Amino acid sequence: MKHFTLEELCRSDTATRRGIDNRPAPGVRTNLALLVAHVLDPLREAYGRPIRVTSGYRCPQLNDAVGGNPTSDHQAGRAADIVGTPATRDENRRLLALVQSLGLPFDQLIDEQDGRWVHVSYRGPAENRHQVLKL
Repeated sequence: MKHFTLEELCRSDTATRRGIDNRPAPGVRTNLALLVAHVLDPLREAYGRPIRVTSGYRCPQLNDAVGGNPTSDHQAGRAADIVGTPATRDENRRLLALVQSLGLPFDQLIDEQDGRWVHVSYRGPAENRHQVLKL
């Protein structure tokens, strides 16, 4: 992982406040590394500026605490919510467009709340659905 650390992919203020152990199991670490290698690092290289992960891995207890979908890819280390620098709607829309224009191998790419953040997931070449959604 060139531009991202395991720590930032697992950091959560909610987990800290509630005493939730959000350390990923080895298989989850593998998924996070694949997400970074195939999507996040290439995106960061093309973007040319830092990208902040606002939500990465979430253990089931943390996922429940933040109201996440029970089947969320965050729980498997396959998804991250990201924002650009600065974290504006325009920069986040730029990230969304860049993922697509680069042809990065994503599963889901979601414009969350009209550019407040971008959700991107990676499941692997055989499983990626290449869904682009706006929520």
